[in-house]
Amino acid sequence: MDALVIQGFTKSLATTMLSEVGGRTFCVAAILATQYPRKSVLLGCLVSVTAKTVISAMVGWAALSLLSKNWSHHVTTFMFFLLGLRSLWEGFTKDDDDNEELEVEKGWLMMICRRNRSLSLTSHQSFSRMAASQAFSLTFFRNWCNKSQLATIGLAADENILAVVLGGIAGQVLCTVAAVTGGESLASKISERLVTLLGGFLFLAFGVQSLLSPS
Repeated sequence: MDALVIQGFTKSLATTMLSEVGGRTFCVAAILATQYPRKSVLLGCLVSVTAKTVISAMVGWAALSLLSKNWSHHVTTFMFFLLGLRSLWEGFTKDDDDNEELEVEKGWLMMICRRNRSLSLTSHQSFSRMAASQAFSLTFFRNWCNKSQLATIGLAADENILAVVLGGIAGQVLCTVAAVTGGESLASKISERLVTLLGGFLFLAFGVQSLLSPS
């Protein structure tokens, strides 16, 4: 297999996993899995994250038609450094014992779940179908332009686009399956601060590698 394909796949897989584990999409999937049938939640979330990965990669690929290969490489390098510094700042300033965001997310989702249960009793739409639809909409229409998507856009403009798409989808699938099967208990136990710091160091490492590699 071509070394550039492996490089694009590995970068996309690593950045996606370290950006998504413990993140908002991860928490939403984990909480929904405690309220809805897990298979339905998994289906809805997988369709959502796959679509978002493909869209992000296409945006990066389209950038090639607006920028030269050289400029795309420089923009990607700058983006890695920016995401790395942002992640480190968030990691060093975040209180790892603060679960306020998770609790707020949980309260809001529980309210939606209760409303959907009452609607499913008065409609012909199956509860499983409603659960899949809800999981899709909650993960697709929220949290756009997060770190994993920005990284996918940058990588698609500088790496093999198919490798970036496959790596991103693989990372999203692994995170989503872990969230749905592990549930809320797993989401609450993950050290978001540690994951954020690891992601920051990884982004900086990729930035250095991109800076030293030829455009």
